[in-house]
Amino acid sequence: MSGRKETVLDLAKFVDKGVQVKLTGGRQGTLKGYDQLLNLVLDEAVEFLRDQDDPLKTTDQTRRLGLIVCRGTAVMLVSPTDGTDEIANPFIQPDGA
Repeated sequence: MSGRKETVLDLAKFVDKGVQVKLTGGRQGTLKGYDQLLNLVLDEAVEFLRDQDDPLKTTDQTRRLGLIVCRGTAVMLVSPTDGTDEIANPFIQPDGA
């Protein structure tokens, strides 16, 4: 048995491509590297700033971070920025129903 741990996610296909990473704040950038603990290196990273009235919401305002390292313990979600589309929520009831 090997002493090396395998990662839960196969991030190799996302290297040098844009990904969005959900941490305590919304950040996205180009994935440059990762390790088995899911520590991520993002280049050209951008952080979406929080709403002052509701800290659980992000705004359209951004802050450029450049090259960053995200600790694996803080990573909640990793998703590609290309190939995804936002759709209307099918569970919202019309007002007249």
